[in-house]
Amino acid sequence: MSTNQPRRQQGLSLIELIIFMVVMGIGAAVILQVMNFTTKNSVDPVLRKQALLLAEAYLEEVELARFTYCDPTDPLAATANSAAGCTDVAHQEAIGQEAVAGAVGRPFDNVSDYATAFGVAQQNFTNGAGALTDVNGNVIDAARLAGYTVTVALNVVPAVSPLGPAALAVTSNGTPAGMNALRITVQVKYGGGSANETVTLDGYRTRYAPRAVP
Repeated sequence: MSTNQPRRQQGLSLIELIIFMVVMGIGAAVILQVMNFTTKNSVDPVLRKQALLLAEAYLEEVELARFTYCDPTDPLAATANSAAGCTDVAHQEAIGQEAVAGAVGRPFDNVSDYATAFGVAQQNFTNGAGALTDVNGNVIDAARLAGYTVTVALNVVPAVSPLGPAALAVTSNGTPAGMNALRITVQVKYGGGSANETVTLDGYRTRYAPRAVP
């Protein structure tokens, strides 16, 4: 008969347990930091995608506006092939909204109405409360789009290279008669504070006449 006594099993010592807890605590802290970083950065592409969609929508809005020599309220707007063909100077399209009454269809009835000066960004799509609006001033999803701002700037394109014969080249300047080609810049800012992220889109619009006025 064996006289050997079974050995008693030993557990963790207090020091080993403390070391284990410290290592696990450090590991958990590192994992939480990685998860926090990933969560913060995973939101940014969504916000940027939303900003890009806004920029595309507003750029399309400006590009689809009329671009006649005369304000659309002018009876001669559909037939005038120069600024001199408008009823009077007040009806000639220039940078900014004209003083004539009765805008046709919307407040900005011409591409050139979306700014008051060349190169100056205008917040044409923001109401007094800072909420984004459509062209008629209706608020667009104020809760979801809080923190987004949209500005529009117009600049004259001095010369546009022709796609065909040189005789078809478009020249442009800042006068009502010569404002034939415009660069439209739409900028959307998001993120708030001083660390705003920005999406900027450029588009071009050339004027030809006569142009039908619906």
